[in-house]
Amino acid sequence: MQYLKQFWLAVGLFGLLAACETTVPTKQFPDLRYTHLPAISLAVSRVEVVEQYQSSTVKPHVEAEFPVLPVRAASQWVKDRLSAVGGPNFVRATVTKASVVEVPLKRSSGVRGAFTTDQSERYDATLAVKVEIFDSRGRQRGIVSSEATRSQTVSEDVSLADREQIWFRMTEAMMNDLNGSLEKQVRDHFKQWLR
Repeated sequence: MQYLKQFWLAVGLFGLLAACETTVPTKQFPDLRYTHLPAISLAVSRVEVVEQYQSSTVKPHVEAEFPVLPVRAASQWVKDRLSAVGGPNFVRATVTKASVVEVPLKRSSGVRGAFTTDQSERYDATLAVKVEIFDSRGRQRGIVSSEATRSQTVSEDVSLADREQIWFRMTEAMMNDLNGSLEKQVRDHFKQWLR
């Protein structure tokens, strides 16, 4: 009888603890869009986007944990900026790289380590896109490409929310670099297709 009372007391306490559980709301990050910029109109029949790079979920790769996936941000840039206005050729934009690698950093040990807040990880990110124009027979008529990189360290006491904010800013900075570089190259090297 005593064991039965203890069992129901334990079940009741567990129920109270479960009722007190709180969930941490996830922060919503905006999509990285480029619709506020004028579309680059090209005399082509269509614009294809190929996500050649497949994000890895295996460490040291961490790009799949980013609040805005770099590969998706690059694909969205193509959809927002390149516009097909008709013509015999077509554009294929390929995201060739969108990786982020987490590199563990050496931390202080001993007494010094107890009083030091070290940088614990570095994130090395690379985002690369190539844009090609093909004729109706599939022969390449033009190509431009660009690559953006960022590296950022974080301290050992950084919160998940702060880490996600850092990751978002890294993706945004790489996309801003790509936007400027690809727009300039398209305007310089695809002049005959610009409309």
